[in-house]
Amino acid sequence: MFDEKIPFENEKKSSYSLSFEKLKKREGKTRISNDGDTGSHPTENSNIDPNSRCVSVDTILIAPHGRNEKKEMFKGKTSLIKFRCTLYQKKLLNIKAKRSGLSLSEFCRKSAMDLPINERMSDDHIAIYKDLVKFHNNFKSIGNMFRKRDPRLSTEVYKLAEAMKQHIKKLDL
Repeated sequence: MFDEKIPFENEKKSSYSLSFEKLKKREGKTRISNDGDTGSHPTENSNIDPNSRCVSVDTILIAPHGRNEKKEMFKGKTSLIKFRCTLYQKKLLNIKAKRSGLSLSEFCRKSAMDLPINERMSDDHIAIYKDLVKFHNNFKSIGNMFRKRDPRLSTEVYKLAEAMKQHIKKLDL
């Protein structure tokens, strides 16, 4: 009734017959169906596929202590300091903080600690900065071209390129 012929993958000509009754005798176990009948195959009384197995699936934690615990909250800036200033001073502080791209409290913290506060460059300043860098590089290459023919001209061009470099450094600060 349950005899099925399953061919092996390596051997195409030979086949192997598999009987569920033989398997039950080999295992030495009798199966119990939902009705309480012993000895019957589970597919006779239920919708379970004869090739399916009931295997317990245990969950494996990859990092058992790392991911399930909550991280501690960052305990950073919790103290509040207030100071008095005029309306004009407050507006001036807000404008300077906005120019530097910082919040008002971060700007005040940096200025109180004497840390350098760099202003953000506007689009016009960035364009001028790029042009100055291009001019500096071009003047350096011109000086290199005339180095052997006219050394005096190349030194003058190098001085001009060095002056441009000084202006570029001032813009960086």
